[in-house]
Amino acid sequence: MASWSIFNELDNLRREIDEAFRGAGVARPLGATFLSPTSGRRFPLINLSEDEEHLYIEAMLPGVDPKELQLSLLRGSLTLSGERKAPAEKGLLHRSELGFGKFSRTVDLPADINADRTSAEYKDGVMRITMAKSEHAKPRKIEIRQG
Repeated sequence: MASWSIFNELDNLRREIDEAFRGAGVARPLGATFLSPTSGRRFPLINLSEDEEHLYIEAMLPGVDPKELQLSLLRGSLTLSGERKAPAEKGLLHRSELGFGKFSRTVDLPADINADRTSAEYKDGVMRITMAKSEHAKPRKIEIRQG
């Protein structure tokens, strides 16, 4: 027998109302936007990969001025924050899906890194971050003795 929860029902109702507003081309009530921390989407979208020596992050940041971006490393997490400026108003706006405003994205890193050997490059709306793994985070070959 399935259990009934008022909280599950309220969450389902909220999702249905949000979907109705999206279908009508209206932003979420109370002004929540694409970049808002209350939004269900994560911005910026990222890829996180690694090899034996490095961790790599690619972050999609189209339309963001690189001067508005900040990176910080703290205890195994990388935080990328910044702001996408609102476009200049040009007549009546019928739809706004690109989003603007302040954003912050924190990513837990799967290995310890050497912060002094971290670099970032922004080109064509994509930020590429390369982080060297710390020596103790790199894989080591262990010799097996016979005998």
